[in-house]
Amino acid sequence: MTKLSYPGTGGFQLRFCRTFERLKPFLFLSVLLMLTIVMLVPSGTVVWAFDRDDDEEDETLGGHHDRRTCSGTAQAALRACRHDAKDNFWIAYGKCLNDSHEGNLRECLRDAQHEHREARTLCHQQKKSRLEICTALGEGPYDPEINPAEFLSPAAAAATPNPYFPLVPGLVRVLQAGDETITVTVTEETKEILGVTCTVIRDVVEEHGETIEDTIDWYAQDIFGNVWYFGEIAKNFENGELANLDGSWTGGVDGAKPGIIMKANPEVGDIYRQEFALGEAEDMATVIATTETQERAPAADCADRCVVTHDFLPIDPGHVEKKFYAPGIGNILVIDLDTGKREELIQVIQP
Repeated sequence: MTKLSYPGTGGFQLRFCRTFERLKPFLFLSVLLMLTIVMLVPSGTVVWAFDRDDDEEDETLGGHHDRRTCSGTAQAALRACRHDAKDNFWIAYGKCLNDSHEGNLRECLRDAQHEHREARTLCHQQKKSRLEICTALGEGPYDPEINPAEFLSPAAAAATPNPYFPLVPGLVRVLQAGDETITVTVTEETKEILGVTCTVIRDVVEEHGETIEDTIDWYAQDIFGNVWYFGEIAKNFENGELANLDGSWTGGVDGAKPGIIMKANPEVGDIYRQEFALGEAEDMATVIATTETQERAPAADCADRCVVTHDFLPIDPGHVEKKFYAPGIGNILVIDLDTGKREELIQVIQP
């Protein structure tokens, strides 16, 4: 039988063999690493399976759209949360690979997997909490109509304030929570958002004299007496340095929408969104009392009847704060129902 030969094939085979010889150590290490990962992953799971939902976007966009907007939003937030957890895992995984200390790889990967599982569990807890809100509020979209003509000017709001959330410049409330001191000041500054001129409130949290939070909040009162929350810039500090702006949002920016911080005529059973920036700021409140008279703080009490709310947020499932609002002052007491920690009014300065 005659053997066919092609010009140049001998050189190609030689180059291929040399290249393969150079790559053999790297191929061996790659196989070894893959075997290590397989040994670390619990039985019945595969680390690469984290990517199994990469096609969810196409499936979702290609499906039909019913009007279960609230539930659909909860599902979308779940998927975003799971992808975020997956991204964090792979970043942690990459950092593990660059640990130069032998023997640390196994522990590092285990920690990354543990954190990933915890993050995914939290994602599903958040979805459950959001669905409970859907049951309470209904399936319609959250899209409040903001008509600037239906809002008071800051001067008019100061002249006829909502008694439980007075936007009166010069009003200062100082609260104490353990080692933390919280100073809330209604300023004369204003900011226009969505065509509405808002009053600026500054909220500063200090611990042992060092600022750990410095927040600018924007509020406006409508002609019916409801006080709306239009956003915030939250500066969070660590060791005296600005760490992040987590929790910041502005109504009308990136889908964020204002909510009601205090109704004109709160009634027991009322439930409402105080803010809405999906995945960032989703505080809720439900009114549990409007005639509370027993509770008190060092600088004020509920003798004139306090409005009491339970404040909660699906981003932190299960965490509930009980807030007391006294007429003419505003919030005088916050009780963390998880820990029992009290944030009490210790001083009030009236304008």
